[in-house]
Amino acid sequence: MEKPIIEVKNISKRYNITHQRGGYVALRDVLANIIYRPFNFLISKTKEVTGIKTKEQFWALKDINFSVERGEAIGIIGSNGAGKSTLLKILSQITPPTEGEIIMRGTVGSLLEVGTGFHPELTGRENIFLNGAILGMPKKEIAEKFDDIVKFSGIEKFLDTPVKRYSSGMYVRLAFAVAAHMEPDILIVDEVLAVGDAEFQKKCLGKMDEVTHKEGRTILFVSHNLSAISKLCDKVIVLNEGKVVAIKKTEEAIEFYQKQVPAPEENSKQLHINADITATNFLINEKPISSLNPIQSGEEISIECELQNTGEKKTLNIGYGIRRRKDGVIVIFTHAELEGIELTIDEKNKVSMYFEKTRLSPGEYTIEFHAWLEGRLILTEKEIGIISILPCTAFGAEQTFTNFPSVIMTDSKWHVERIFSK
Repeated sequence: MEKPIIEVKNISKRYNITHQRGGYVALRDVLANIIYRPFNFLISKTKEVTGIKTKEQFWALKDINFSVERGEAIGIIGSNGAGKSTLLKILSQITPPTEGEIIMRGTVGSLLEVGTGFHPELTGRENIFLNGAILGMPKKEIAEKFDDIVKFSGIEKFLDTPVKRYSSGMYVRLAFAVAAHMEPDILIVDEVLAVGDAEFQKKCLGKMDEVTHKEGRTILFVSHNLSAISKLCDKVIVLNEGKVVAIKKTEEAIEFYQKQVPAPEENSKQLHINADITATNFLINEKPISSLNPIQSGEEISIECELQNTGEKKTLNIGYGIRRRKDGVIVIFTHAELEGIELTIDEKNKVSMYFEKTRLSPGEYTIEFHAWLEGRLILTEKEIGIISILPCTAFGAEQTFTNFPSVIMTDSKWHVERIFSK
């Protein structure tokens, strides 16, 4: 039986945190302390002058264990400070672990920070050869793949420009192009791809998908974009406070992670429609709105709120829109009057609305809220919540649809009639 391409055994990483630094001490301070605190002077001032500090040990990672099989695409998710980037730096051999052992059975290529391995004074052309050499590519191999690297990066016009004049997005384009064409057994990619534009991110995800599923190589991918994780990864490692809290199939891991995100306090989202009417306690699919709400493409999306009126009875119209987050395009919109519903608001009311069979293309979307009083728009709230649409499995089949050519895939009816020739 083939051994795992990566084995991580009891990895821990410790840092020393400094809470106080020594500094300049004026003569008047020394004289005052000698007079008023003669017994404490020697200890306290010695620490200040020499820079002796109070230190605390911080474990960025603690007892990390997992293995990765050849050809797997593994996602690593967790909140800020969970230890994701530290783990990747250890796997990339940039920093050593304090404890534990890592076994890597193959070559490693990593893309962790914008411009890592680039010399700012050299041109893009020269940095392709420099970065490729740093990543372990022979000069002959770099030359053979040079045209493919340049074409993928899309920086042909700036190839002979010093990279110090590149934008962060151009840095990432070139760095990813070199790393992806290096053909390592293991490719390690951090959140750095978020710097690129949406089109280039899509291109990178397509390349990484090709690397794993067609070429059989291994990818470790850290991202806060759960939609990208869902598209690319077979399995996900969830980190929290430097520890592995779950290793599950992608959809199960994302659902587990979302449950770890604390929901906002009750009434934390309170919209004042006018002096008398407020909207509170918004729910998406009967759950309090969190920072990112995962929903399977094709599932019903329900939105609920409480409308409170402290004044006279009023007739109100409210509506909701779903807007694609990456480019701000509104893809679905409706309001109560459009459906022939009249909302008469008196004291406290619960109003629910349902988008049925919403087959949205996977990605992140914002939910927006609108309110009209006597035909006049009173309130527009651009973001009451964010939803992450996960790929759908159509009609109970095993095939998972991750890429739609359109934003929405709607139901359609088909009829086949056999025509007999005479």
